[in-house]
Amino acid sequence: MFYLSSFLIFVYFKIARVHKKEEKMNPLMMMQHLVVLAAAIMSFFYGFTHFMWYFVLLLSFIYFIVAALLITTVQLGVFIDGKPQFGISQVYKYLPLLTLIIVLLSVKMWI
Repeated sequence: MFYLSSFLIFVYFKIARVHKKEEKMNPLMMMQHLVVLAAAIMSFFYGFTHFMWYFVLLLSFIYFIVAALLITTVQLGVFIDGKPQFGISQVYKYLPLLTLIIVLLSVKMWI
C-alpha cells in the first residue's frame, strides 16, 4: 500500500506542477494540494518508520522519474488518426479522485 501511495503522490504533484504552469491557481486547488501534502507527509513518515530509509529514498527516486515520464507523455498527447485521444485537460478532471485515493491509502496504512 505504501508503494502505490507514494507513486500516486509523485504523479499527483507532477500533475499539480503542470497545472500551476498552465492554469490559474484558485483557493480550492490550493486546499486540495495541502490535503495531498498532509497525506504525503503521513505516507512517507510511515515509510521511513517501517522500511529501510535507503530503500524508501531509492523507490522515491524511481517513482519520481516514472511519474515525470508519464506526465510528459500525456502532455505530448496520445493521437490516433490525428485526433487527440487523451490530453492533460482530461487528467485535470480526475485530480479530485486521485486526491481521494491518496488520502484513503494514507489513512489505511495507519489503521
